[in-house]
Parts: sequence; structure tokens; C-alpha cells
Amino acid sequence: MAKDQKKQPRPKAETPKGFRDYFGADVTERKQMLDRIAAIYHRHGFDPLETSAVETVEALGKFLPDVDRPNAGVFAWQEEAVPGGGTAGDWLALRYDLTAPLARVAAQFRNDLPSPYRRYAMGPVWRNEKPGPGRFRQFYQCDADTVGSASVAADAEICAMLADALEAVGIDRGDYMVRINNRKVLNGVLEAASVGADQSDDVLRTIDKFDKVGREGVLALLTTGRRDDSGAQIDGVGLTSEQAAPVLAFLTSKGDDNAATLANLRAAVGASEIGAEGVHELTQIADMLAAMGVAEDRAVIDPSVVRGLGYYTGPVFEAELTFEILDEKGRKRQFGSVAGGGRYDGLVERFTGQKVPATGVSIGVDRLLAALRAKGLAGETDIGPVVVTVMDRDRMSDYQSMAADLRAAGIRAEVYLGNPKNFGNQLKYADKRGAPVAIIQGGNEAERGVVQVKDLVLGARIAAEATLDEWKSQPAQTEVARADLVAEVRRILG
Repeated sequence: MAKDQKKQPRPKAETPKGFRDYFGADVTERKQMLDRIAAIYHRHGFDPLETSAVETVEALGKFLPDVDRPNAGVFAWQEEAVPGGGTAGDWLALRYDLTAPLARVAAQFRNDLPSPYRRYAMGPVWRNEKPGPGRFRQFYQCDADTVGSASVAADAEICAMLADALEAVGIDRGDYMVRINNRKVLNGVLEAASVGADQSDDVLRTIDKFDKVGREGVLALLTTGRRDDSGAQIDGVGLTSEQAAPVLAFLTSKGDDNAATLANLRAAVGASEIGAEGVHELTQIADMLAAMGVAEDRAVIDPSVVRGLGYYTGPVFEAELTFEILDEKGRKRQFGSVAGGGRYDGLVERFTGQKVPATGVSIGVDRLLAALRAKGLAGETDIGPVVVTVMDRDRMSDYQSMAADLRAAGIRAEVYLGNPKNFGNQLKYADKRGAPVAIIQGGNEAERGVVQVKDLVLGARIAAEATLDEWKSQPAQTEVARADLVAEVRRILG
């Protein structure tokens, strides 16, 4: 090596910022949860769909529908120019959600797919955003959508299916609520308030702050403005008190039941036709949910659902977990939203030039899994495999035969493949793997046709609690005939 050639530094063994690695139990628990959700979606007649992780930037369109900054928020790159073509290739990007690829699929295969097309999809998505606590650049989504139906029956079915999915993964009734609103009702409220097109976006952003600043805070922001907690002055939208009244009536129209809420919403929209249409759609959804056996303790009409109203075109819904947890400071708080969706009738139109109605929901996989762990429904230590130890490396075939017999009986098992010289290290390995049982057979046991079966769970408990005489008696280790190995391990595993 030339003296002036610098030695290349070793790469750092670290996960890139905003990303994370998932190990055994994390992967297993997520799969179990998604399998239960998939079973519910399948039962409702939805088919699975897996799309490419990469889409053209053109197909993705405006990135991140909830963020007003085009051409940002994705991991994108440009393909090399076609040889001899003289121009650069297509811009490609990792998908930022599962809805944009669905719109492309629905347009591309519209002559082959049934209409309406009902699909569910589960997988990772990528967003090129600044990472922070609980904010990652790669995360899982779980979506279900119906494309091609303008009927609000599709929206009602999505809401019912969402409630069923939450219960399927272990969330009890009373610990969640599916809340439903409608963008058309808000349009009617804006019409009743005589809000101009130049003010509507500001009003939408203000409404979205209702859960943070409350009625009086929204009133101030809609009119003359308010001071935030730091003392800074925030300008208001500039509505009069009379104009703000219908907006506040809309936000505070939640009644004791769906009938009362719907009556309040009819009053809030006044003579607006689009508002009346939205209230009628909510009435239909409420009636259909009742017909499907989804009571108001599971799904309810709730005008306080305002997130995403700038994106959705009709009904909107979110699933909120209502049980309390302790935050990092030990304070009680509700867990909050784990899923959201609604009707987005304009997305497929980008490809076809024709309006294609669609509605769907997306479950935040990591948030829902965190909720299950908070409820003690996930997060327990995963049981590892039975470990067949190696006392004589020349008899590896015998040990592999034992593991094969256990696997054939449906028992997870493996042979220790490290250096067998130190038997203590083998037991340490079994402990690190979370193994419930270790199988031991030396030369003496092999000659007699027996094996030692060590109950590692019982052994650990005895080591922590038993007297010296009990420990010496070795009740956690049993000698059985080689032919009885599978039966003994089954007995221990229960």
C-alpha cells in the first residue's frame, strides 16, 4: 500500500436517524396483530394488495396530503438518462403512504379489477421528514379502501370493520370509539357563515386547533386573534362574531346521542344545500351502523373530528382509544387516536380524468401495537426454541435428529451451533434465547438410550426460591427414554 494512501475508516455500526431495527418479539407481535386485522378485512370481502415500494414521482403527485409543501417529504432520485436519448430519466420515490399507490393501481388496472374494488394493504412507508421523539422516517401502515362506490354504505362498512378490527386485536368495548364527521357539513357551515374562498383555508386550520385551544380559543382565532402561552400575538382570521357563530355551533354540536347531534348539525348548516347533504349522509351512516349491530358505544357521530377535513371530500372518521395511560412524567392521559380515514373522491381522477369515488381507513400500526402493550395485551417475553445441547460434536447427526423430531411435532427447536467445548456457555445461550427447555445427551446417556430434559423455567424459579436441599434434588431435570423425548417436552410446555 502506498504511504500516501489513507486507510479507509471503518463504517459506524449505527441505525440511520429516523429509522429503527425490529427484533424477534417486535416482529412477531406486529405480525400477530396484523394477521388478526387481515382476518377481519378478509371476512368483509376485501382482497389483499401488495404494491411496489417505489412509485414515479408523477404518480405520487402532491406529497404528504396533510403538508402544504409540494415536492418535499419523500425519498426521491432521478434515473439515469436513456442511452442516446440526451434527457434524464424518470424521478422515482419511495411511497409515502399506501393510498397513492392504490390510486395508481385503480387507474392502471381499471379494466381488469372488479368495480367497486375492495382491497387492504399492509407494509412500510417512508417519509423524508425531520425525525424526532416518536416521529420516524419509516413506519408501517395498515389500510383498507373501497374504490368505485359513491354510496355512503361503503363509509359505514369501513367504520364497522374498523370497530371489529380493534376488538379482534384485543381492545375491549368501552376502551375505543370510532368517531364520524363529514366535510360537506363543514362546507355548509362555511357557507352559512359567509366565509369567502380567500378565508376558507385559514378557517380550516383554525378549526383543526379546536382540541388544543377549546371554544374560546377558536373564537378568538376566527375573529381578532389571541396570545399564545408565550405571550406572542397570533393574528385572527378576521371573521365577525356573527360569522363565527355557525362555526362554533358546528364544533359544539355533539349531543347526548346521534339523533341530538344530527339535529344540532341541521341547525348549524342553516339553509345550505351542501350542508344538508352532509347531514343526510351522516344520518344514513348512523342508520346503517345500527342495522349492522354497531351501537353508539362503538361508533358515533362526532363533529369534533376535524383532522383531515382539508383533504377528504365527504365522511371522515377516526378511531380513538379512550383508556388512560401514564405519560413519561407519570401523568394520566388518554391514549388517543390510532386510525383515521374518510372519503377522497378526487384522487384517482388525476390519472383517468374522470371522478372515481373512494373511501378508506389507515391504522397506525406502531401506535396500535403500543396501545396493546400499554393494556398488557402484547409485549410479554417471547418464548424461545427448545435448545438441544451438544456434548459430543461427532454425534451432531443425533442431536439434529432430536431437533427434527421436536419440529415434526410442532415444537420450535434448534441445535446449539456454537463452540460446544464449554457446556455452561450453551446454557447461557439457551437463557439468552428465552428457551423453555434444554435437551442434554452425553455418551453415557446415548449408550443407555436416554436423554436429560431440563426445564429451564422451573430451574430458574427454583434457583431463586428453593432451599439448598431442594436445589440439589434437581427436580427441574428429568431423564427419559429417547423415544419419550417429544412427550416429555410437550408435558413441560403444557
